Amino acid sequence: MQLQMKTRCDRCATPLAADGEAYICSYECTFCSACASEAKSICPNCTGELLRRPRRAALVNGEVTEQGHGGWGGRPLLVWAISFGAWAAVAIAASGESYEWWASRGKPVSFGSVLGSDLSQILSYAPLTPLVFALAMRFPIKRKDWVRRSLLHLWFAVVFTIAHITLRGMTPFAVWDSKVGGYVSGIWNSQTHAFEFKWEIFKSLFLSNVVEDITGAYLLIILVAHTLSYYWRFRDRELHSAKLEMQLVRSHLQTLKSQLQPHFLFNTLNSISALMLTDVSAADQMMTRLSDLLRMSLESSGIQVTRLSRELNFVDAYLRIEKTRFGERLNVVLDIAPETLDAQVPSLFLQPLVENAIRHGISRVSAGGSVWITARRRGSALCLQVKDNGAGLLMDTDDPLGTGLGLRTARERLRTLYGHDQSFEIRGGTSAGVEVCVTLPFRNEPPSFTDEVVFAKLTDSSEYTGIAPKSGFRG
Repeated sequence: MQLQMKTRCDRCATPLAADGEAYICSYECTFCSACASEAKSICPNCTGELLRRPRRAALVNGEVTEQGHGGWGGRPLLVWAISFGAWAAVAIAASGESYEWWASRGKPVSFGSVLGSDLSQILSYAPLTPLVFALAMRFPIKRKDWVRRSLLHLWFAVVFTIAHITLRGMTPFAVWDSKVGGYVSGIWNSQTHAFEFKWEIFKSLFLSNVVEDITGAYLLIILVAHTLSYYWRFRDRELHSAKLEMQLVRSHLQTLKSQLQPHFLFNTLNSISALMLTDVSAADQMMTRLSDLLRMSLESSGIQVTRLSRELNFVDAYLRIEKTRFGERLNVVLDIAPETLDAQVPSLFLQPLVENAIRHGISRVSAGGSVWITARRRGSALCLQVKDNGAGLLMDTDDPLGTGLGLRTARERLRTLYGHDQSFEIRGGTSAGVEVCVTLPFRNEPPSFTDEVVFAKLTDSSEYTGIAPKSGFRG
């Protein structure tokens, strides 16, 4: 199977050698060993676990081919090594047992002769085992054609026996000859020291070994091959199912995220349309800022998880649009702990929460109000909070709190990304505003230059209140 695999690290762009070490997540984000170690084996894009990518073969026609890993088909030397090692171990064990058996009956024999006999009989299976293994893989016995395949393997078993007794007959320990009081070969005359083909020896070996070879050796190899084949196929199905499931999750997340983009776009266009009749300059300014917002959205279209600093940058672009619309009626207070700036959060996650607070809270109060955005680390959890002091919970509305597209999609994305390791709570009264509290696992990356720029941009901004540049965002 040919796979299109990345040749550069997604984070540092370091070239990845064809047979080098690389790490990959379920979404095929690929990183070098250094970046994977810095990320603590957690993908910085999707927060999935980073696993060692199978080593690759050389490039073939511009495509990278993955080395065989679903069995031993791509490693024939390993099959031969295991075959010789296994049969040699069986031969040595059988020799020890035979030696003790003869000794216990008062007929001690040379261990060398016993070992030679067992090696002649058992180790001669070793060069034939990989061939039988390949036949079992090529012609597996299945339910729909088990009779035909069984007869075919019976024929192979007879050929296997002939090959085995041929190899055994060529050794010096082919059979015991009572006339000479020792072992003799089927092709060598030890008395004349000349080659001599002895048909009687091969005939005797075939008749005495055909049942044992078929039932004790060939059938055993077939059973082992079928067992491994079923295991590999079961594992491949599991991997394939897991990959399909992750692709489904990825598609689901992308669908949820794509629903949010036209959601805030339509709302913003409605605001621009309303301003066109009263303040053309403000509407033009909103159009300019909307283009910046859309550019940022397109840049992160393929990213499911991002840094909190980038998410705040996106929220900042959105709030500038709303400030143009509401003016002094909208006050924003940021309270962001500096250690949370590089924490990982779902991309395009905070903006729907802030939009919900403004749309359902601040816009329904003639005097306006404030929106608080808070981020704190509590142990291994990241706590995000978006709060407003607007109209509060309006029970008679056609869009009950928590059932709108923004909040509903936010809930679903959290469940999909973090499972039970997250919480999403909405609190509020009938006239005291609404508070959305989100808790998710705290995962971070080393701060980058971009984080420092965003931090400086937000702390220097006059759009927000209660900000301390050195110690973080304070309310």
